[in-house]
Amino acid sequence: MNTPSYDSRSTLQLSRLTPHQSRITDHSSRIALRDGRRLGYAEYGDLGGAPVFYFHGMPGSRLQRHPDPAVASDLGVRVITCDRPGYGLSDFQTGRRLLDWPRDVTQLADALGIERFAVLGVSGGGPHAAACAYALPERVTRAGIVSSPRPLGGWQDAAGMSSLARLALGIGARAPLLLRPVVWALSNPGRNSEQFVLSSARYLPPADQAVLQRAAFRAMMIEDSAEAGRRGVRAYWWDLALLTRPWGFDLGGIHVPVHLWHGEADNIVPAAMGHYLAAAIRTCQASFLPGEGHFLVFNHLWDILRVLVAPSG
Repeated sequence: MNTPSYDSRSTLQLSRLTPHQSRITDHSSRIALRDGRRLGYAEYGDLGGAPVFYFHGMPGSRLQRHPDPAVASDLGVRVITCDRPGYGLSDFQTGRRLLDWPRDVTQLADALGIERFAVLGVSGGGPHAAACAYALPERVTRAGIVSSPRPLGGWQDAAGMSSLARLALGIGARAPLLLRPVVWALSNPGRNSEQFVLSSARYLPPADQAVLQRAAFRAMMIEDSAEAGRRGVRAYWWDLALLTRPWGFDLGGIHVPVHLWHGEADNIVPAAMGHYLAAAIRTCQASFLPGEGHFLVFNHLWDILRVLVAPSG
């Protein structure tokens, strides 16, 4: 087993996975965190380029990525995708809060010898990118937030979401333990990942359906869905429960540059949530894209990465 070199300040251990353990051969690894948990991640693009930590949606995993690595490598970008606790190769973290995530990201960055980096959070990864921007101003150069939900203070804040999503969030706010069997019954991605992905397509706007019609993207999403559910639905349940609680920090206290993208046709996380975030984050520059849906990151990743790694000033 090969052990890549890492920053001498870190006491973490890196382990390279064998090909049969990962579908992204030679690019998936995991580290042992200081509390004993393992954190899975993968890398693609230019492995010597400017680092961007990518935080997947929910459910999701480190396999959520643009199928064409040249989108990142042509820009000289090193994209590092991370399994949040309980997804993919990462161990579940009991009682996890949003502000626990920056600690995991810091340890991974130290293990990889990365001092400064950008973060990019998509959908359910958006709050995690915001948490890193808030908690790690000395390390995060820019934060990208794409198709992200807002903090939910009550049922009214979920206006525009589907009735099923609002039901799940309502259950999560009042009785989080009841949310787990609901998630299992309604959307267990590990049961049949292909059916899970394709059955969702009929409810999506045309821009998102067009993404799923592209074979490479559809295959990636099916693969990502299967990996997300390899340990069951506990991580998905906890991600949803986190959305029903206060985020634990003031969005107005984010001082690093934030760039937000949201599709105006998004019917999973409505654009009104993006407008809320854009107004609450003082350093935010927002782009609302007509006709784009929830999967806009796959149509615009080159532009998004270009903004996140642009020279300062």
